[in-house]
Amino acid sequence: MTPAVTGGSRDPRTARTRARLRAALLEACEEQPPDRVAVAEVVRRAGVGRATFYLHYDDLHALALDACAEAVREAVDALHAWDRTPPGPGDPPRELVALLREIRGRAALHRSLLGPGGGPLGELLHQELRRRSLDELRRRRPAGSSHDLTASAVAGLFTGVLADWVHDRIDAGPEQLAGQVWRTLLAVHAAAASHGQSAVTGERAAPLG
Repeated sequence: MTPAVTGGSRDPRTARTRARLRAALLEACEEQPPDRVAVAEVVRRAGVGRATFYLHYDDLHALALDACAEAVREAVDALHAWDRTPPGPGDPPRELVALLREIRGRAALHRSLLGPGGGPLGELLHQELRRRSLDELRRRRPAGSSHDLTASAVAGLFTGVLADWVHDRIDAGPEQLAGQVWRTLLAVHAAAASHGQSAVTGERAAPLG
C-alpha cells in the first residue's frame, strides 16, 4: 500500500512520473470540481497508463494530498519567514500573503481536502506546523515550559482559520486574512509569554518560536 503522501524519490523516473501526475490533477481541477475528476482523465493528461498510476498512488485522494503537500511546506515556511525578530502586528510576512493568494487561486482543490474539521490536508498541515513550531520554540528558548501547548495552539489556529476561509466562512481577501492571522498568532504567543510559557527578554514575542 503506497503512503498517502509520497516523499521524494532517488529514481528520476519515479520523480518525473509523480510530478506529471500531480500536474495533471491540478490542471484538471482548474476546469472542474475535484470530486468529478476521474483516474482515467488524470492518466490521460499525464500521458501514463492506469497501471502506472496505481504503482505510485492508492487512489486520487492520495494523489491530491501529494499534489497539495507542497502547499503545506510553503505554509509552514511562510509562517517562519523571518530571521531573529518577527515582523510587527501590522506587517505580516510577504510569504504568507503570497501563499494565501495561491491557495485562493486553487480554492476548489484545497476545499476538497480541508473539511469542516480540518480534513486530511488539515491534519497534515497541523502536524507539520506543530512540529516546526515546537522545534523552533525548543531551539530558541530551551528553558521554557509548555512549549507543546503553544505549538498546538498556533497549529490549530492557523489550520482552522485556513479551512474556514477556503469554505467561505471567513470574508477576507488574502492580504486582509494574512494581517488578521498574523496579529492573532502574535497575540497567542504574547499571552503564552505572559503566563511564563515562552518569555523572551528584550525581544518581541515570536508567534512560531
